[in-house]
Amino acid sequence: MGVYAVAAYNARRQIREIGVRVALGDSRGDVLRTLLKAEAPSILQGILAGVAVAMALTGTLSALLHDVSPTDPGTLVAVAAFVALAASLACVIPARTAARVDPVVALRAE
Repeated sequence: MGVYAVAAYNARRQIREIGVRVALGDSRGDVLRTLLKAEAPSILQGILAGVAVAMALTGTLSALLHDVSPTDPGTLVAVAAFVALAASLACVIPARTAARVDPVVALRAE
């Protein structure tokens, strides 16, 4: 929910710029890609921070995990990929909504 809220806020904040881009001929796909690329560094930073915390807490995690090492690379990669997918999907919804904005409405909004 947090990733979705931040992505929605960022997309809403750029609504005037999106309106100008669409009015000047950017396709909806270009706008969608631009918004998703803007969120990618935040997603990557969150995943890296999560892996770093997981590595730092290996002693605590070993008591909670059964039949899996806390530093198992396969598990870390699988969880990181799942989190990246979930965060990307959370960013797609507000980006698609912003990409569909009518340029006239977006430019008139402020």
